[in-house]
Amino acid sequence: MHPLFAKSDKLSREAIAAAIEVHRYRGPGLIESVYEKCLMHELALRKLSAVNQKVVSIEYKGLVFDEPLRFDVLIEDCLLLELKAVREILPIHKAQLLSYMRLLDVPVGLLINFHELKLVDGIRRLILPGANR
Repeated sequence: MHPLFAKSDKLSREAIAAAIEVHRYRGPGLIESVYEKCLMHELALRKLSAVNQKVVSIEYKGLVFDEPLRFDVLIEDCLLLELKAVREILPIHKAQLLSYMRLLDVPVGLLINFHELKLVDGIRRLILPGANR
């Protein structure tokens, strides 16, 4: 089992509650950056440590470099959020989140689509393969 799985699993519930609060207050129809700023504030109000839009370091056979691949929100260094405001979640959105999870070694990720009328219909939870075993 991934050493941060239990913590990220617990945090995922708190992150979903925070996202629902943002969606309840702002509603659907805005752009992703607005939801991201509101969610960062909501997480801070809930006393959760989070960073957003950080550059991802890539390692390849001993070569380490920073690339302008920016993740949306990382909570407590163990839960990654990918925020969307799109008509539908596509397989590429899930692939992107899983790639970032692998690069950052984060066991749990949430794909949150703020475009939905009911936010719970737009939340997908992804687990890094093997993280929960």
